[in-house]
Amino acid sequence: MNNLRTPFLAILTIASMLAAAARPLTAATRPAGAILYDQVLNGQGSYPDLITAEATHQYTSEGLQLTGAGELVRLNRYYSLARRSVRYHLKFESDTKAIFQSDKGDFKVWVDVPGKTISMGTDPVLSKSVDFLDSSHEYLLEIERDYQTSRVRITDLTVRASVELEATMDGPGGYGKGKVQPGYMVGLQHDYYCFGLTEGTSLTVKRITVLSPKRKVTMLLYGDSITEPEGYFPTADFPGSWTQLIIKHLKGRAISSGRGGCTIREVLERIKNELPYIKTKYVMVTIGTNGGNTEENLSELVEYIQSQGVIPILNNIPSNESGTQVAVNQMIEKVRQKYHIKGCKFDLATSLDNDGNKVDTTTMWLEDYSWGTIYHHPNLKGSRQMFQRTLVDVPEIY
Repeated sequence: MNNLRTPFLAILTIASMLAAAARPLTAATRPAGAILYDQVLNGQGSYPDLITAEATHQYTSEGLQLTGAGELVRLNRYYSLARRSVRYHLKFESDTKAIFQSDKGDFKVWVDVPGKTISMGTDPVLSKSVDFLDSSHEYLLEIERDYQTSRVRITDLTVRASVELEATMDGPGGYGKGKVQPGYMVGLQHDYYCFGLTEGTSLTVKRITVLSPKRKVTMLLYGDSITEPEGYFPTADFPGSWTQLIIKHLKGRAISSGRGGCTIREVLERIKNELPYIKTKYVMVTIGTNGGNTEENLSELVEYIQSQGVIPILNNIPSNESGTQVAVNQMIEKVRQKYHIKGCKFDLATSLDNDGNKVDTTTMWLEDYSWGTIYHHPNLKGSRQMFQRTLVDVPEIY
C-alpha cells in the first residue's frame, strides 16, 4: 500500500493557498491529484450540494457562517474512495468549538479554539494541543483517508504552523468467536462529509475541496464490504487482502472504493461522483452480495462506465454460506454476454470444488453472530485465490 507520508495536501504553499482562497483553481494552482469537488463559499451563488435542515446559517462575503450550535451541514456528494481527502478553509471565533464528521458518525474530528486542541474520535479519543489557534487568523483543516489510516492536519495560514493527528484501523478479522484479535476501530468516513458548530458564537467555512491523490490510474475497484477489506482485515494482514494484491501488482496505479452494506444503486452513485474526475482505463465492479442486482440495474451501471470511455469489468461475487451467489452470478454472466465484457470468477476461487456452488469456508473469515454463522468476507487464503483469478480472467489489466 502506498503511504502518503508526504503532507497529503501540501500541494500549494501555505501563503499561496491563502491568497488563492477565493479564486478558482487554475493550471498553476491545481493540485497534483484529482479534484472531486471544489467550492468557494462567498455568498455570490447558490450551493445546492450543501444541505442543512436549520436556518441558523447565512452566506456572507466571508463564507458560510454557522451560528446555531448542533446544526450539521452535509456536502451531499457520496464518496467512498479509500484514498481521498477533504480540505476546509476556516475562520473561527475565540469561543468556537466545531465538529467535522462523516454523516454516519463513524468518524469525528473536533476543533476546540478556547481549549486550543484538536481531537479525533477514536477510542480512546486522540487529541493534541494547538497553541497557535487565534480567532484573527484563518486555517486549513485537512482530513484524509488512506485505506485503514486517517490523518487530520490543521494549519495556521498566517504563522505557517501545523499540527497533525494520525490513527490506523486494526480490523478484528471475523466476528464473535471468529475474531482473531480485538481490533482497533477508526471510522472509514462513511458516507458524506458533514461539519457544524457545537459551541460558541460562529464557525465560518470559506471553501471546501475534496481530492484524490491520483488523477490518473489504470483501474478503479468498486463494490461493497468485500471490496472494503480495510474495515475488517487486521492491519498486519491487510497487504494480503485481495484489493491490495491487485493494487500492488498494478504498481500502485489503482484505488479501491468499497462500502460495506451497499448495493448496486449506491455503487452507481459513488461512481458518478468519482469516476468522471479520475482518468482510468478500467473499472472493476464486485457487487451483489446485498441484493439489488437486476438486468436493468447492471445494464445501467455498465453503460454509464462505458459512457465515460472506460472498460467495465463485472466480477462474479464470491461464494457464501447460503449459496445466494449462484443466481446472482447467473444474472451477472447474462449482462457480461450482453455487453461482451469480461469479469473475474471469484465464486470459483472461493468454492469447495471450484464450481461456484458451495463456499469453501477456509477462504472466509468466520463471523459468528447471535442469529447465525456466516462466511462471505474473504480472508488471506480467499484473497490470494481471488487475486489469482484476475491473472486467469483479466490478465490484460496488468
